[in-house]
Amino acid sequence: MKLSLVFATAISSFVVGATTTLGFSDQADALTFSGISTGTWGEPSPGSTDTNPNPIYTGVGNNIFTWGDANVCPPSSNPPSGCRITGSNKLTLTGNSFSTDINSVFKIADLTYFNGTVVKGTSVEDVPLNLNVSFSAPVGISQVFDFKLHLVNTPNEATNSEEENADLVFIDENLSNPTFTFEGNKYTLELTGFNPDIPQISIEALEGGTTKTAIYAKIKTIPEPATVAGILLVGMYLISSKKLLEKKH
Repeated sequence: MKLSLVFATAISSFVVGATTTLGFSDQADALTFSGISTGTWGEPSPGSTDTNPNPIYTGVGNNIFTWGDANVCPPSSNPPSGCRITGSNKLTLTGNSFSTDINSVFKIADLTYFNGTVVKGTSVEDVPLNLNVSFSAPVGISQVFDFKLHLVNTPNEATNSEEENADLVFIDENLSNPTFTFEGNKYTLELTGFNPDIPQISIEALEGGTTKTAIYAKIKTIPEPATVAGILLVGMYLISSKKLLEKKH
C-alpha cells in the first residue's frame, strides 16, 4: 500500500509538467499559417540506362521542366502520314498564396502537365520538386521543402486505347515529410495529393494532351517526446489513483 502511494505521488509530480506541455501544444494548434509558395525543379533521375540510355531534359532550377526528345519525325521534307512533333513532356509549377490551420488541407501550388510524343529512351523517371514556402508573420520564416514526383512514360502502341497510352505523374510517398520549427514547436509539411477531398497521389494526361490540377498539402504538429511521455504518465496516474481508491474500499 505504501509503495503504491509513493508511486502515485511520483506520477502526480509529472502531471503538472505534462499538462503544461499539452497547453503549449494547444497554442500551436490555434495558429493560422499564411504565406506564399514558389517552386523549382531539381536534377532528375533517368532510371536505368537500359530504359533511358539518352535522357534529355531542361529546366533544372526553374519552374518549367521538360523531358524527352520531341523530334520523333524522320529528317525528311515529306514525313510519313501521322508523324507529328507535339513537343517534349512538360511540367509547369505555379505557386500561390495560402492561409490554413493545423491539419487542414490547402492548395500549395498549381501544376500543369503536358504529355508530349518523345523518342523512346530519352525520358527520365523522376524529378525533385523544391517548394519554397515563405510564411507571413507571426511565423515569418522562409524554407525550401524537398519532394519528388515519379514520371511514368508509357510506350505508345498503335493497338492501345488513348487511356492505355496515357502517361502519369505520381507524388513520391516514400520520402520523409520535411519539417520546420516555430517557437519551439516542430511541424511537418505533407503533400496530400491532387484532390482536396479524397486521397489522390497521381494524375494522367493523354498523348498530346494537357492536364491542369493543383497540389494540396497539410501542416501537422510533431509531438515532442516530453509530450508523449506526459500523456502516458497522466494515464498511468489515473490508473494508479483508481486502484488506490478501490483498495481503500
